[in-house]
Amino acid sequence: MKILISGFEPFGNDTYNPSMEVLKRLPDFWAGTEIKKAVLPVVRFESLRIMEDLIEAERPDAVVSLGLAAGRKGITIERTAVNIDDFRIKDNGSNQPHDERIIKDAPDAWFTSLPYRKLIAALNEKGVQASLSESAGTFVCNHVFFGVRNYCMQNHPEVISGFIHLPCTDEMGKSDLPEMPMDMIVKAMLTVIEVLAGTQF
Repeated sequence: MKILISGFEPFGNDTYNPSMEVLKRLPDFWAGTEIKKAVLPVVRFESLRIMEDLIEAERPDAVVSLGLAAGRKGITIERTAVNIDDFRIKDNGSNQPHDERIIKDAPDAWFTSLPYRKLIAALNEKGVQASLSESAGTFVCNHVFFGVRNYCMQNHPEVISGFIHLPCTDEMGKSDLPEMPMDMIVKAMLTVIEVLAGTQF
């Protein structure tokens, strides 16, 4: 099995993004699974083009996209991606669209195809706080979530894909927000890989 896992570079006023840093600590193989990793720019369309190229080049069985959700207490697995870009702040390419569809002729929304109930149960069993989220927002995280899901459904429907948001870590210096140690985030991602490797799709 092969899993493509993506994270993002820092954005906004931050110089650290746990979704990028966790990739540095993941092995290339785990639970009999080959792991491909990609750090994406926080730029609409560019990030999605990179993912589409990687899906074609690597032909993964699953795509797991990661992002930062500052303020959340634990790992949150997103259920729904919506076909809208509505940025509260500018992305790293100085884009700030409002009420714009990501893909003109695509559906209004896609659901994740990750086995989120299994993932949440496995994470909680290992002592990792995890829950289901109903909104990936309308920034670049949702842009990639929706775009990848749409691309897979249109071109490689056998590929499962979805999005997982990570909380802040203490390296970010945001002591006023909930934090999770990076070691715990690494443990969470290894658990996600183990569940996906053992699930028949």
